[in-house]
Parts: sequence; structure tokens; C-alpha cells
Amino acid sequence: MTPASITAYLSLGSNVGNRMANLERALELLNATAGITVVRRSSIYETEPWGVTEQPPFLNAAVEIRTSLEPGDLLAAVKAIEEAMRRATTVRYGPRNIDVDILLYGTLVVNWETPDLQIPHSRMLERAFVLIPLAEIAGHIQHPTASKPISNLKATVQGKEGVVLWSETR
Repeated sequence: MTPASITAYLSLGSNVGNRMANLERALELLNATAGITVVRRSSIYETEPWGVTEQPPFLNAAVEIRTSLEPGDLLAAVKAIEEAMRRATTVRYGPRNIDVDILLYGTLVVNWETPDLQIPHSRMLERAFVLIPLAEIAGHIQHPTASKPISNLKATVQGKEGVVLWSETR
């Protein structure tokens, strides 16, 4: 049984190679995936690395999609996109040409299936590079477990100074 179309939010990040081209390619692959339609995306932000700090800065964006895929199938689809783009697994939180994470899937809370599938994303409340782009396109959305709008969560997250609008004309 296929679910009705659900609004979900993803985070995209890249800090290896042509970062902007990597984000654009990921968006193309998302739109080409059966059961996924990209509705809109945030601006692009250049961000300081999180976790492993000795690496190049990232470009990050948030994406709103409509999907008929179940959460596990959506996870498989975003992992397939990372694989198609030849994401190399190095160290956890290390450099990567593409990272696609599921942030929100409607109001669903999933924390029991697998460590790879936790919705809302388990660390999104700690990450300015996630909340700032997400608030741009979904500030009014209520976080399912924090019970606050994304815009309120963005206002209190640490590390905002490390997230700046990126211009392709740099």
C-alpha cells in the first residue's frame, strides 16, 4: 500500500569538489526519483564543518519535497542518490561530495526502525546549518517532538555565526 503524498524536508550538504554542482545534481536526481517531487529549496548557505572541523566549509540547503514513498523507501532513495554520486565514506562527519538527510516526514516520529532512520533527524536541533535553511522554507512548521516552530528553534540554536548566505558570484 502506497501512502498518500506526504510533505517531507531534506537537508543537502557538500564540501568536496564543485560543491554547488553537487547540490544541483542531487536535486536533479531527487526530482528524477519515482515518488519524489521537489517543491522548493532554500537559499544556499556556506557553513563551517560540524563534528570534524579540520575540513573545507560546506554548502548546505534545505529542500521541501512531496513523496508517496514510505520513510524506509525514502531513506533507500536518498542513499541511492548518494551512491550514484559516488559519495565516499571516510570518517564520520568527515568530508563528502554529497550528504542527503531526511529531516522531517510530515508529523511522523520514527526512532525504532534503524539507527539510520530517525525522524525527525536526531541531531537537527543542534545544527544551525540545518535549522537556518529549513526555517527559510518551513519556519512555521512545528517540530514533532520539540513542540516548537522551526523558526523558534533556529533562534536559539548555537553556531549561527558559522552559517552565511553563499553567492555563486564569489
